[in-house]
Amino acid sequence: MLMNSRNAVSAIWRGLRGISSSAVRASDNLFVHRDTPEDNPNIPFEFTNENRKRMDAILAIYPEGHKRGAMIPLLDLAQRQHGWLPISAMNKVAEILGLPPMRVYEVATFYTMFMRKPTGKYHIQVCTTTPCWLCNSDDVLNTCRSKLGIEVGETTKDGLFTISEVECLGACVNAPMMAVNDDYYEDLTAADTAKILDDLKAGKKPAPGPRNGRFASEPKGGLTSLTEEPKGPGFGLQPGL
Repeated sequence: MLMNSRNAVSAIWRGLRGISSSAVRASDNLFVHRDTPEDNPNIPFEFTNENRKRMDAILAIYPEGHKRGAMIPLLDLAQRQHGWLPISAMNKVAEILGLPPMRVYEVATFYTMFMRKPTGKYHIQVCTTTPCWLCNSDDVLNTCRSKLGIEVGETTKDGLFTISEVECLGACVNAPMMAVNDDYYEDLTAADTAKILDDLKAGKKPAPGPRNGRFASEPKGGLTSLTEEPKGPGFGLQPGL
C-alpha cells in the first residue's frame, strides 16, 4: 500500500514538473560495420602509384616509433581516392602502420569527416548550428532537399550528390553556409543555393566564398576601422626618443 502511494505521488510530481526531452539526433555516418556487396574485407584496396608517393611523403613527416600519427592523413588519402572509406581501406592503413585494425576502426568511426558508406561525387554539408540557423540555414537545407529530391543522409540515384546536416564548420561570420567537398559557400540565400546546385549538375565549378559581395568576413557595411594608411616609423613617439 505504501509503495502504491509513493508511485502515485511520483507520477503526480512528474506531471507537475512538466518534464520534456529533446528529439534524439543521430549522425548520418555508419558506426557499426555490416558487410555489404560494396563494403566487405574481401574487396581489395590498394593505393594508386600517385597516392603511394603521397603516402611516403606523409609517413616521412613522422619519426620512427610515431608512425601511427599518420593515421588520419592516410585515412583521408584513402577516402579521397575511393570517394568514401570502405573497411578494406581501413585494413590497408592498419597494415601500413603496423597497427591492429581495431585501432583504425576506432578513429574512422569517431571522426565524422570519414564517410563510412557510398557518398556522392558532391558531398553537400549544410551547417545548421545556431549562427547559421538564425540566418535561415533551414532555407539552404530545404532548397538542397527539394532541388535534389533526397533527404539528409541520402544520395541521388545518379551518384552525384549526398546531403549531410553538420555542426559548426567555422564560418559563423558568413552564415548561413554550406560546404561542397573542400569548398565553402557562404552568405547564402535559397536562390544562391539553387544556383550552386544547378552549376554542379551542369559540370561547372561555382566560385567558392561569400555570395553577397564580401571578399572574406569583413563587415557587411564596409570597414569601420583601419580605414587609412598606417603611420610611418616613429609616429607618436616623444621627441626625446
